[in-house]
Amino acid sequence: MAFSADELRVLRRALAVALHPAPLQDEDVQDALRLAESVDEAVREAGRLRAFLLDDLARYREALPGSLSGYLELLKDALAAGYDPAADDLAALRALRRNPAAAALLARCRILAERSVRARLARVSQATTTPAAATPRVRLLALPGGRAAADEPKPTPPAPAERPVPKPSEVFPPRRRPVPPPPPEERVAG
Repeated sequence: MAFSADELRVLRRALAVALHPAPLQDEDVQDALRLAESVDEAVREAGRLRAFLLDDLARYREALPGSLSGYLELLKDALAAGYDPAADDLAALRALRRNPAAAALLARCRILAERSVRARLARVSQATTTPAAATPRVRLLALPGGRAAADEPKPTPPAPAERPVPKPSEVFPPRRRPVPPPPPEERVAG
């Protein structure tokens, strides 16, 4: 993300105020709010672009092997942007490993996928080994179905109003039978 000179000026003033608190002028507050909105919009746009690129990558993957060169380029760009290769990507590259570029990309994707799995496993094991005493447990009695709700009698649901069941002839009207053509003797030659 790149900032303009004006945006950098606003950011510098905001950081100075954060380090050395002082009253802000209304103009400075408005500038900071505009900068925050611009940054938020840039983040949203980056998310939309990432979603578009990942959809494009999936379309190219589905069109393989005909879209091999385009798929490999998109996958390289996605990996450079921090994309973790999915199982579909690895399967597609395995099927295309006779191509030298696909084989090289497969080796790179295997390493990245392994790192990603190891990082997720480390986070999960770290979360499960954290002592329970470190995180205080809070009781949520105000939620429906909690301990307070168990003490109250449960209301009985009202009985549904009885409606007569319609007859099949009321739901499906009788079909009209086709009229047979007149016999050949009654036909008039014309």
